[in-house]
Amino acid sequence: MQQDISSTDIAVVQEQQRFMVKVYGWMTFALMTTGIVAMWAAESPSVLEFVFGNKFVFYGLLITQVLMVIGLAGFIQKLNAGTATFLFVLYSVLTGLTFSFIFLIYTSSSIATTFFITAGTFAVMSFYGYFTGTDLTRFGNIMLMGLVGLIIASVVNIFMKSEMLQWITTYAGILIFTGLIAYDTQRIKNMNVIGNEGTAEDKKEAILGALILYLDFINLFLKLLQLFGKRK
Repeated sequence: MQQDISSTDIAVVQEQQRFMVKVYGWMTFALMTTGIVAMWAAESPSVLEFVFGNKFVFYGLLITQVLMVIGLAGFIQKLNAGTATFLFVLYSVLTGLTFSFIFLIYTSSSIATTFFITAGTFAVMSFYGYFTGTDLTRFGNIMLMGLVGLIIASVVNIFMKSEMLQWITTYAGILIFTGLIAYDTQRIKNMNVIGNEGTAEDKKEAILGALILYLDFINLFLKLLQLFGKRK
């Protein structure tokens, strides 16, 4: 009996590992797509004019991105795997278009440095979230409440234009998204349904997990860029 339990436990761990490899693979692909599109757009005056020359286009892209995230996160189980994959890749492309502005504001060297800092932080916190035996649910709930406060403060500061509040939200955002990486990694690991490996449901779970970690990475990168980025 003990041998059967041990074999089952090993199989579960191995399936979780393969699932997380797929999650990280999709996340990495999306980040590469966003980076390539952002660099390409920044070098194309016509694309920049199209995206930023008309506020309706720019805000339309932002609204579309928000709706796509809501759609993927809330209704992915109702989508087929192909549609979910397409929307995820399209989202990374649209994010690249709207993120092209950072190459106009910040130096390439500071962007690269910030990216590696973000990648290192992500690796450490995701490693912790995956291997820790501590239940991070309570910690994650605190981070999510902090995220709500961060969003409200950021919106308020659009009108207040307070430099102090901007720096507060920057440092708070770094702490919140760093913590969310660990929490979300554990949550994604546990949401994998054991036994459905290779199915369409398994692929959708991996896409959803990749989207969650992609958003954590991107938001942490943007907050760190406000701190370490050097303007041209």
